[in-house]
Amino acid sequence: MENKCVVCGADNQKYKCKTCAVHYCSVPCYKTHKETPCEPPATELPIVEDRQPQKTFLYTTVDTVDPEKLEQLRHSEQLNNLLYNPHLRRLLEEIDKAPDAMKAVRVAMMEPLFVEFADECLKTVEPPDASEMNEFLSMNS
Repeated sequence: MENKCVVCGADNQKYKCKTCAVHYCSVPCYKTHKETPCEPPATELPIVEDRQPQKTFLYTTVDTVDPEKLEQLRHSEQLNNLLYNPHLRRLLEEIDKAPDAMKAVRVAMMEPLFVEFADECLKTVEPPDASEMNEFLSMNS
């Protein structure tokens, strides 16, 4: 498939933007392209369907979530909608690659989008029971 210059439409594109990977044919077209900020192309995170949840844990704590409950995350429409946001996916990748994951999570918790994601995860794996919800609602009304 032949890529055309995004600026002038010429077929003889020779270069590719390092940031967003679009093609352009000349330095003037590159300068025109760079007049507006560009972002890296959104990368699709692969969904690995063949993972089998681990049934036993070597170490468990009060915060350990049962694998069957974790499986419910996959089927949450709200979480899937949130994960379409490239900013959230980048935050999650940064946390995953961070040498100090807890510090990275604390930093990410400053982002309202990440807080919304974390809250939705908690609601999915640990939905509040009716008495907790009534107590919460009565405190906030």
